[in-house]
Amino acid sequence: MTLARVVKTQGRRGEVAVEVHTDVPERFAPGLKLLALPEQGPRRELLVEEFWPHKDWLILKFAGVDSISEAETLLRCELQVPSSERGKLREGWTFTSDLIGCVVHDSDREIGQVKDVHFGAGEAPLLVVTAQSKEYEIPYAEAYLQSVDLEKKRIVMTLPEGLLEVNAPLKHEEKNQEKRKR
Repeated sequence: MTLARVVKTQGRRGEVAVEVHTDVPERFAPGLKLLALPEQGPRRELLVEEFWPHKDWLILKFAGVDSISEAETLLRCELQVPSSERGKLREGWTFTSDLIGCVVHDSDREIGQVKDVHFGAGEAPLLVVTAQSKEYEIPYAEAYLQSVDLEKKRIVMTLPEGLLEVNAPLKHEEKNQEKRKR
C-alpha cells in the first residue's frame, strides 16, 4: 500500500519531500519501515529517522540516506507499507493502491483499466484510465461513484456527459493545428 511518493530532495542531509497519499498521516513516525518502489528496479527497505511538515509536503529523513546524491536515488519512488501492515479503513473506504488494475465502467459501458492514481489536482484523486491507445483522467469522486468491487476489479461510475471527450487525447490533425499555432 502506497503511503507517499517522493517528489524532490530537501536539504543537504539526505531528506526528501513527499506527497502524502494517505488519510492517516499519523502513520509516519520514527522507526516506521517503508519500502521504496522506484519506477524501475527492485524495492528498497527504508527506516524513518525523522519527519516534519513543510509547506504542502511532509519531509522525511531515512537512516543511511545522508546526502543529496543518496536522496536523489529516491526521486519518484512510491513509499509503501506491506499489505499486512495496512491500517483499518472506515466502512465504504478503499485503498487507492487497490484501484490499480480495476476496470472502469460508465454505467454499462466499459471505459478502460486503471493504470495509476494521481493526487493534488483537486479534491478527488484522478484515476488514470487506459483504453487501447487512449488515456483518460477521471476524478474518483463520490458524486460519480456507483460501486466498487475490488474482488472483481470493477468500478462503476456515472460520468458527466462530455467528461471523456474533454480528457480525450488529441487526434493527429489537432496536434498539427496546435503546432501551427506556436
